[in-house]
Parts: sequence; structure tokens; C-alpha cells
Amino acid sequence: MSFEILSPIIIVVAALVMIALERRYPYTPGQKLFRDGFWTDFVGYSLIQSYFCGLIIAQFIRWIDSGTGLSRLHLVTDWPIYAQVGFFLITHDLYIYCFHRLQHRSKLLWRVHEAHHSTKDVDWLSGSRSHTLEILINQTIEFAPIILLGAAPEVALIKGIISAVWGMYIHSNIDVRMGRLQWVINGPEMHRWHHSADVADGSFNYATKFAFWDWIFGTARKPATKPRAYGLEDVDFPAGYFRQHLFAFRRSGERRPVEAPAAEAIAK
Repeated sequence: MSFEILSPIIIVVAALVMIALERRYPYTPGQKLFRDGFWTDFVGYSLIQSYFCGLIIAQFIRWIDSGTGLSRLHLVTDWPIYAQVGFFLITHDLYIYCFHRLQHRSKLLWRVHEAHHSTKDVDWLSGSRSHTLEILINQTIEFAPIILLGAAPEVALIKGIISAVWGMYIHSNIDVRMGRLQWVINGPEMHRWHHSADVADGSFNYATKFAFWDWIFGTARKPATKPRAYGLEDVDFPAGYFRQHLFAFRRSGERRPVEAPAAEAIAK
């Protein structure tokens, strides 16, 4: 079976597994499946936005390739598939860590990233809530190198599956303890803290797939307790897909987390 067929099947099955585990082992007991904003996140962000952003990004990458001919150099074509996937996983994840951290420091970039932090019920679907501009930037940088360096066609699909499933996992409302693995790979016990309603707490744990970026750069925090709340408490963030997008361009009412010192992150 081709990855074109396997890709949506794997993602749907993974989502169903996350939902089942959230019901059985909730990190935050009592959190509803159909919480506020569920249908906006599912229909607006996960289905419609993902589809149209995919079309735009694909066309943009084709335009770059038609003008540069980079893919015809086949720079990574002869690598084994696992090496290609591993290379793009690690390099893109480092980019995401750096850009994500910059979003929390930049007033302009925070405006675009703010929507992702607006949900007050963090779950398997929360990761889909990202402003269109953020998706266009991050996914272009994610997939353009794969195409332009001449990777095998299935590499983009495998990378997309991993990103989708991992994104659901790190936001999921699953009470899982990963032990020493949390030094290497990221999971909900650290990433849910990144969505804490407390400003200082939201300025830690930027990593997506590999937690070691946070440990290396001193931004890791793994408290023994759980966040008291999630979301943006000092901002009246609107409901609805279009209003949430327009909110990034408001004239006032800005809120930007302040990054705490690295030493404090390690100490806690």
C-alpha cells in the first residue's frame, strides 16, 4: 500500500488512539472531548486550512524549483530512506525550536503565534490551532528542502505523518510519564507546561519532537506539579476561525511572554 493511502489512515488511527487514551488516562481529569473551540480547530484548522495551505506551499516549492532546478541535482537522492528521513527530522526540529523560541521573544512573531496558545483545554487537537501565516512559514521550511534536495517522494509523506502524529501526542491530555526518555524525545508532560497560563511557565519547553534541544540550550523545565490552567488569561481571545486570524492584526492589547533566565529553567 502506498504512503499516499497510508498517510491519512495512520493519522486518523493515531487520533482515535489519542482520544481513547485521553478518556482512560487523562492528564487533566474532567476535560471534555468536545471542548470550546473543538469544531473550529477540527474543521477550520485541521481540515480546511491544512488542505489549502498544502496547495499553496506545494505550488510555491514548485515555483522555486522551476527557477533554480535544485531538485535535479539529487543531492540526497542516493541516501537510504531512513537517513533522509532522519536528516530532515533533526534539522527541521532544530529550526522549529529556534523559530518557536524567537516567536516568544518577538512582539511581531508573537502576534502570529498567539492563536496557538489561546486554547484553554489542551488536547490532541490543540496543536492544529496555528495561524495561517505560521503554517505557511513553518511548513514551507519543512518541505521545501525535502523537495529541493531531491529526497525520495515518500520522504515528504513519512515526515508529514510523523509531524502530524507527534503534534497530536505532545498536546494530548494523556497522563504519561516518560522517565529518562524525556531527556531525548518530547511528550505531553513537558509540552503541556509550555501552554501554561502563567507567563514564565509558557516561556519554557519549546521543543517539538526532540526534547534534548531544551536541555542543551537551557530552556527545559519539568515540574513535579501540573499547570493550574492553560491559555491566555490576560487576553480576551475571540472565538471563530476568521476572528482569531484577524486578532493578530489588532492595534492594541498585545501580550507577549517574557523568557525567564536559563539558570532558573534548569533549577526548577
